[in-house]
Amino acid sequence: MRNLWIFISKYNAFFLFLIFEVTSLVIYVKYNSFQKATFINSSGEITGSLYAKFSEFSGYLSLKEVNDSLARENAQLRNQIKSSLYVDTVTKHKVTDTVYKQQYEYIQAKVINNSVNRSNNYLTLNRGSDQGIEKGMGVICDKGIVGKVVFVSGHFAVVQSLLHKDSQFSAMLAKNKEIGYIEWGDDLNPHRGVLKDVSNNALPKLGELVVTSGYSLFPAGIPIGKISNLHTKAGGVSLTMEVALAVDFTKLDYVNVVNNKFATEQQGLEAQQKKDE
Repeated sequence: MRNLWIFISKYNAFFLFLIFEVTSLVIYVKYNSFQKATFINSSGEITGSLYAKFSEFSGYLSLKEVNDSLARENAQLRNQIKSSLYVDTVTKHKVTDTVYKQQYEYIQAKVINNSVNRSNNYLTLNRGSDQGIEKGMGVICDKGIVGKVVFVSGHFAVVQSLLHKDSQFSAMLAKNKEIGYIEWGDDLNPHRGVLKDVSNNALPKLGELVVTSGYSLFPAGIPIGKISNLHTKAGGVSLTMEVALAVDFTKLDYVNVVNNKFATEQQGLEAQQKKDE
């Protein structure tokens, strides 16, 4: 305390100057309307700028919650689109009763591990059997197809990426519906796939959209990519096309796991057919 008093007494002239300076500024601003308005306007700009910076910082901290919310909303919206439904139509006495029933359900998940630079690439999701995910389900994101579920635990799932040497999915040209299948390219480029076994009658064009056919794990019409190059197989029976993939696998964040509610029924029926062949 004694040191404080010594300090104040030593610099008393400076403190008196500050007090008089602040007092004079207050009086000057308070009793002059122009200066008062200028001061209020300036202080408002400074305060507003500080609030804006604080709001930006708060928004950054809440980005994870916002992303989670948007991902859940996207999954709910996918459940409602017509490509996720099938039509049960009964015609009798010229009366048609059409009922839309759910065929595909979507489970939102976050990618927590991913690889793109190996010959066999996988993703890990933060959802598992406790959330309804099963082995064999397809996986998509907002840009297009991602892969299929190959391993599942209670809280996690491992996805075999399209960027895997054993991945093959039924695909078609969006314009004329010619069917083929998509797989990863031999050059292991994470941005390029190959569409194979498309009929020569297709007459595809560079830049044409390639989508899912609906014959495999996914609803029809999910984007895969666009044709970037054309080839003809030996013999000229079918075409092989390079496809610029729609999904950037290096930037995957949120995905949707596709539950085809009729998959088990379809697979069982097709297995019986194979026995009879």
